[in-house]
Amino acid sequence: MILVTGGAGVLGSRLVHGLVAKGESVRVLTLPGDPYVSRLDGLGCEIAYGDIADAASLKNVFDGVNSVYHLAAIIIPPDIQTLRRINVDGTANVVNGALKSGVGHFVYVSSVSAADPGDSEYARSKIDAESVVRDQTFMQFTIVRPTLIYDSRGGQEFLMFLHSLLKFPIVPFVGRGKAKKNPVHSEDIVKGLLAIANNDRSYGKTYNFSGGEEISMWDLANLMVRTVGRKKVFIPVPIFMCRLIASCLEKIMRNPPLTQYGISRIEHEAASDNSSARTDLGYAPIGVSEGLPLCSFDLT
Repeated sequence: MILVTGGAGVLGSRLVHGLVAKGESVRVLTLPGDPYVSRLDGLGCEIAYGDIADAASLKNVFDGVNSVYHLAAIIIPPDIQTLRRINVDGTANVVNGALKSGVGHFVYVSSVSAADPGDSEYARSKIDAESVVRDQTFMQFTIVRPTLIYDSRGGQEFLMFLHSLLKFPIVPFVGRGKAKKNPVHSEDIVKGLLAIANNDRSYGKTYNFSGGEEISMWDLANLMVRTVGRKKVFIPVPIFMCRLIASCLEKIMRNPPLTQYGISRIEHEAASDNSSARTDLGYAPIGVSEGLPLCSFDLT
């Protein structure tokens, strides 16, 4: 039995479909009342309801489980406390539940931001969650660090960035967009994750799941706009000015259009080396120039 936390999400549901297609028995952990559990209709997988931030709600979830894929997390939190409670404390609850039930292999889906956190609270939460996974000594573990994930349904950060680019005919751009990115299609992430199950070559390893093509943030933004059939003019705004504006907006707005976190992610280099994943897992991702045209984005 394989447990997938966050298995009703965009990425998680794709993983569950893949595991079931391989003949695996799968149990999905998701929040009570999650409307997206319908993505799993007809698969024959088990559905367990609970909240990773509430250890008591996870009772019996791990019964009979041999392996865990831990995907449940929050990316854009309402506050730092919620971020820590879900990403760090929630991971600790899942690890402890797995340990008590004698789970043999724990796969944690982290983030490339953990390699270079800068001033990102999200990245720090991922680093601390990775430490929770690494510091236990009774389970084999594998950590995966995806870069910016995209497909027709998301992911969350990709769609937020795309919508921000489409708001105005002239787009103020944070800096000159020199930071290198390597976006990855969700299907390539899933293929990589599927190759980890029951694969002892992955034990104790941390893999970068990046795409097959490095691209600057500026060129990526232009590619995204062209892919959805739009034309935009980008005007670079100096970083120091962006930070000043973000600081002011964060003081007066609940959901400001520009944040220090957003700036840090645009500046962040995220074109990580995926050679070890290629060697151990047969990971072979496509490049974003090839992958984006395969997507059909709902911009409503």
